[in-house]
Amino acid sequence: MRYTLLLALAFGLAAPRVSAQSSTEDSVKTAVNALFTGMKTSDGTMISRSFADSAILQTITPKGGILTEKVAAFADVVGKMAPGDADERIQFDVVRIDGPLAIVWAPYEFYYKGKYSHKGVDSFQLVRVNGAWKIQYLIDTRTK
Repeated sequence: MRYTLLLALAFGLAAPRVSAQSSTEDSVKTAVNALFTGMKTSDGTMISRSFADSAILQTITPKGGILTEKVAAFADVVGKMAPGDADERIQFDVVRIDGPLAIVWAPYEFYYKGKYSHKGVDSFQLVRVNGAWKIQYLIDTRTK
């Protein structure tokens, strides 16, 4: 009886923490998904709003080089595409959060105009700015 009570108290006290963590994780995922919704709908404004003001956007090339792109330029290019042209489909593999800092590791497949283009992994660093999650750093790999 005594152990049952201790277990009930332990699980009861842990439940709110798990719920709060899930809620925070969901808000991080929502922030990441906003980027891909903006891409799929060709909404450059939504893409830009997904990033922090000083964000860095990079790609590791197949030859091992690193390309850096300005968020505004990326948002402008995708914003000029027809809706549905840029369709990046991710899977959330890892999400970790510590206060105002979060990381997301997300394997993806990219489709351009409905056809498979490439795959890779997106690695995000997000920060909570004025109560909203923003992408501070995004680097990805690309393979055929």
